[in-house]
Amino acid sequence: MKEIKVILTGATGMVGDGVLLECLENPSVKEVLAVGRKSCGRKHEKLKEIIHADMYDISGIAYQLTGYDACFFCLGATSVGKTEEEYTKITHTLTLDFAKVLLSKNKDMTFCFISGAATDSTEKGKIMWARVKGRAENDLMKLPFKKAYNFRPGFMKPTEGQNNVHSAYKFVNWLYPVARSVFPNHVSTMKEVALAMIKSVTLGYDKQVLEIKDMIELANKA
Repeated sequence: MKEIKVILTGATGMVGDGVLLECLENPSVKEVLAVGRKSCGRKHEKLKEIIHADMYDISGIAYQLTGYDACFFCLGATSVGKTEEEYTKITHTLTLDFAKVLLSKNKDMTFCFISGAATDSTEKGKIMWARVKGRAENDLMKLPFKKAYNFRPGFMKPTEGQNNVHSAYKFVNWLYPVARSVFPNHVSTMKEVALAMIKSVTLGYDKQVLEIKDMIELANKA
């Protein structure tokens, strides 16, 4: 079994927290380096942390980011209340600048970007956030990583033990079994998303943009 060393962002958010939990439990992951503005609040023998105030400029910590097989980029923010310029800076500029620094230090790295269901690959649609995420996806795939994957989750059932779960999920979680039965390719568990990210690195996948059904398929791939 191939063991990988992973850099993770967004560990204090819902998706990053769920991905971190799976990485810490998964035998394929040898080490996780969480990079963020504040501590994720977890302790584990596999886990290392770098607390860095300015995620827009990681040049000062670049020397600590070498020797890794993958980046699971789970850092993100809602578009609500933001202009397209503001959302582009958070979602596109930050992601691409971070990715370029990692690429300069890890030529054989696989970059996994958490995007979102209904992201607009044409970059021309009417929905602002979807255009911006589509632009981020497209530009990541142009970088010479070993592989770049874009994951487009929708509703995800949180993993037991997560510290960071959106409050809305506490009220609608009971709907998950029904939704999974009626719309099996439109909802997933957080564990399936995390497993798909890990297996995209250890096993590979034939698509660079993974919709929910792709993530479920990859998560269950032996």
